[in-house]
Amino acid sequence: MPGRDEAMISTDALRALLPEGRVFDDPDVLAAHSRDRATFCPAGTPAALVRARETSDVAAVLKWANDNRVPVVPQGARSGLSGAANALDGCVLLSLEKMDAILDIDVDEQLAVVQPGVVNGVLAAAVAEEGLFYPPDPGSRSISTIGGNVSTNAGGMCCVKYGVTGDFVRGLEVVLADGRVMRTGRRTAKGVAGYDLTRLMVGAEGTLGVVTEVTVALRPASAQPLTAVAFFPEVADSARTVSGYLAEGHRPSVLEFMDASSVKAVQQIADLGFPAGMAAMLLVQSDRGDEAPADLAAFEKVARAMGAAEVVVSDSAAEGEMLMQARRLVGDAHEKLGKALLIDDVCVPRRHLVDLVQGMQRIAEQHRVQVLCSGHAGDGNMHPVVAFDDGDAEETVRAQQAFDAIMQLGLDLGGTITGEHGIGQLKRDWLGRELDEAGLWASRAIKHALDPNDILNPTRVLP
Repeated sequence: MPGRDEAMISTDALRALLPEGRVFDDPDVLAAHSRDRATFCPAGTPAALVRARETSDVAAVLKWANDNRVPVVPQGARSGLSGAANALDGCVLLSLEKMDAILDIDVDEQLAVVQPGVVNGVLAAAVAEEGLFYPPDPGSRSISTIGGNVSTNAGGMCCVKYGVTGDFVRGLEVVLADGRVMRTGRRTAKGVAGYDLTRLMVGAEGTLGVVTEVTVALRPASAQPLTAVAFFPEVADSARTVSGYLAEGHRPSVLEFMDASSVKAVQQIADLGFPAGMAAMLLVQSDRGDEAPADLAAFEKVARAMGAAEVVVSDSAAEGEMLMQARRLVGDAHEKLGKALLIDDVCVPRRHLVDLVQGMQRIAEQHRVQVLCSGHAGDGNMHPVVAFDDGDAEETVRAQQAFDAIMQLGLDLGGTITGEHGIGQLKRDWLGRELDEAGLWASRAIKHALDPNDILNPTRVLP
């Protein structure tokens, strides 16, 4: 970390490069912006915060930082869960939050062009007014930004039918480590000329370049969905229902899982009248218009055959939205437990969902910690949460051990260590276990080629 004099010189140099009101070095401001929402991820002391408002701000910062070998940590809403936006000692925090304009909504071409600071839910509402639909909908959609979603290739509850953020990114404007501005992709529906640099940048967590503009594909607005919930006395039966329902060829727009602990936590902040004593809940939606009732009837048939104790099929959009609220409140409900939370994110083949949920139960018992679980069951992406007393050193160690055991379980089942939260700091070592030697070499070679001085979010993603 540079000394205070060096930090002041850095701040003065940045102020000379940028318009007034972009650079901040007040210690309280820096502390407030020094970390995201991850647990077990340290945050250093930054030298400065830059609130960029246009691409030229980003380009100037990166060119200066590259010339002076100063690390830069790009930030959005800091709602991430992997420590990727945490400060490093002596770094420049580069905030994109103020770059929040929706630049274009093209109804004819069904696409939108946005700056990275646009909040996901704001974009979704804006395109809905034009009769269009932006499907990626992470649970944090009311606070997370499109730039952050691109950074981790975030998904959400509609992934099972529509896919993740990367499936909707047509093109990017990216500032490279040396300050050059690069455009990737096309506005056209098809474009395969050269290497797919757009895909390379999506999910890179700010380690290869800083995204300053995003062109996303849209879809026509779907029909108002219908919703059903099923409650199970055994967790394994809910997992078997997921596989059985999808194996019949059904493609719901939402298929979500909540275990008993998550349902109980939600009930404590919003009494939705769910039955007591159930081990798991599945929530399903179909947005196929006139076909939706048949989709939900098929779901009810499979769920009851697999042992569901109760199935409720809504007959109105309003009731369905109330049921969906249960899933959207999971994050808030977990935070109100009064415990530290280590939020996991593993994805396994759907046929192994039973093995995953049963394995997590064993891990919780073995390490004597509480493990709550919800997630996107339709695509095998589950979000177990280890809740623990961080004032108890021994329990904190057991929580970390439980987290690691869940990571290993996901890999053992042929899965991956993250489906949408990213690697950041939290899972760097685990990425080294998931990738083979050649894959790790190729990843490091790409990083070195695009960022030879290692200024872009160093110590993140790659071990």
